[in-house]
Amino acid sequence: MSSLFSPLQAGALALANRIVMAPLTRNRAPGAVPTELMRTYYTQRASAGLIVTEATAISHQGQGYADVPGIWSAEQVAGWKKITDSVHAAGGKIVVQLWHVGRVSHHELQPGGQAPVAPSAITAKTKTVLIHDGVPAFVDTTEPRALALSELPGLIEDYRHAARNAMAAGFDGVEAHGANGYLLDQFLRSGSNHRTDAYGGPIENRARLLIEVMTAVAGEIGGDRTGLRLSPVTPANDASDPQPQPLFEHVVRQLAPLGLAYLHLIEGQTGGARDYMQGEKPFDYAALRAAYRAAGGRAAWMVNNGYDGALANQSLAAGADLVAFGKLFIANPDLVRRLREEKPLNEPDRTTFYGGGAKGYTDYPTLA
Repeated sequence: MSSLFSPLQAGALALANRIVMAPLTRNRAPGAVPTELMRTYYTQRASAGLIVTEATAISHQGQGYADVPGIWSAEQVAGWKKITDSVHAAGGKIVVQLWHVGRVSHHELQPGGQAPVAPSAITAKTKTVLIHDGVPAFVDTTEPRALALSELPGLIEDYRHAARNAMAAGFDGVEAHGANGYLLDQFLRSGSNHRTDAYGGPIENRARLLIEVMTAVAGEIGGDRTGLRLSPVTPANDASDPQPQPLFEHVVRQLAPLGLAYLHLIEGQTGGARDYMQGEKPFDYAALRAAYRAAGGRAAWMVNNGYDGALANQSLAAGADLVAFGKLFIANPDLVRRLREEKPLNEPDRTTFYGGGAKGYTDYPTLA
């Protein structure tokens, strides 16, 4: 039986163990450019089988929070290259999470102070983060405008360009962010997608943009270096759909031919209850995996949300391939060793999650 410490081949990614560092927004990239402090942070955690970076904007339009990194410019690529080189030198593997926030943004963060974009002009009932004079503040999102049909090919090209930049930056692959109520997820869900064209209405139409983006990214860098994050029932960022089971089973069946490296599933409410429901009955993750396998999908299956070592091994025994850990990796740079040796874990300091400097970022102690 596979354990957390067994190696795994996920597409082109040869991973030393099944422990994944989940993407964690930390708001420490002023001007959207990766920093030397970020290099230290990721290198400290290189013992993970795989690091998935914090969500990283594919374009200025895709940015929704202050001081998050991007990967659309040469300066950003150069900053990330220092990080990937350092992680690789420490023996790690690292992919970048490609992000477009859609309506979860604020006009101060958009090019020229414009409105954010979305499938439909429906304001998200959620907050974003602005930083003024070094102090982070949660503020309401700005009312978005609906993307025109003519804009969608350019949006897909932004994802393709970001994937190409990721390879230039030395990443081992990419993970598209299709979860947590951000742009691709907004198109999927009837709560945020009221379009009447080919990208709205029936499930097949609402899934169209996600599948086109994944096809473009996989075509650019190879499906075996491409992952995708999904969150079928999370209410994060005002995400809602009354029929998540048929929606996401359709999505994974459409993804099966792409030969992806992995699928990353958030189980339940992001950062909250694992048994959270949308719709009339609990979401059946085993049925989702079965639908994907029946369609010929062979990507590694990554699970996420509230895992500790014991629960992670239970999930591996039940058929998962990889387990992502979030807050535990914030406070425990040597989480892999601590789990293997069953050592006590540091507690994360929530006051330092978003914004700031080294405190609560690179200063957590490791085992002596």
